Amino acid sequence: MVVLQVAGADDPRIGDYRALTDLELRTRWEPPNGLFIAEGELVIRRALRAGYRLRSVLVDEKRVDQFGDLPEQAQIYAASPAVLESITGFHVHRGVLASFHRRELPSLEALLATATRLAVLEGLNTHTNLGALFRSAAALGIDAVVLSPNCADPLYRRAVRVSMGEVFAIPYVKVEDWPGALKTISASGFRLLALTPGADSVSLRELSAEDRARPALMLGAEGPGLTRTALSASDVRVSIPMRNGVDSLNVATAAAIAFWELCR
Repeated sequence: MVVLQVAGADDPRIGDYRALTDLELRTRWEPPNGLFIAEGELVIRRALRAGYRLRSVLVDEKRVDQFGDLPEQAQIYAASPAVLESITGFHVHRGVLASFHRRELPSLEALLATATRLAVLEGLNTHTNLGALFRSAAALGIDAVVLSPNCADPLYRRAVRVSMGEVFAIPYVKVEDWPGALKTISASGFRLLALTPGADSVSLRELSAEDRARPALMLGAEGPGLTRTALSASDVRVSIPMRNGVDSLNVATAAAIAFWELCR
């Protein structure tokens, strides 16, 4: 293992890791260059097991020995905690970051051909909610995720971290044809189930066997929920029974409850 020491944030070799807290900069840098950043040993090793190609590692110099088994082609950069913070913009308390190459996403048609239970997300632009949702999807039986064009990036560092690397376990696609993709999903035999607290929705517990056979659960952004267009495209509007006058839940929490009910 060859370890390269980094003395300061101006080192040109560690450009992948600069200003990781700047969402706008990272959005301009990562997807166009086909990269994403993973944080923490557990998440990094899950990315490797999922087949993502490692580009480099930036690690606390005191923890270098933990990573002697990494692929030989990866560059390993070591720095003090203070230098790590000056590079990234935050205290790297997990002690390690890695830069990975992205993979080409499947087509919507290819995704639908191998799935029986879908999560269909419209406008989910909060990375923490998206990461939590992917973690629940992996744990509770969802086969794949379809994202509208205005959804957040599942491979953004915060989403990856909150998912504990489960974004690598669930196939997903971000479609450009929206809401046209909903017609494609429906034509493939899925039932579009729009999760909404509206008065015209039915309880998830009351869904028919037909609705449960190949469900495509539609979830909207925190606050506004699904658009009228998406609601109109759905086959059934569904809700989670709640008490004490509460009319809604955090979208990631609601997704987990709905996933469990649909997959049990």
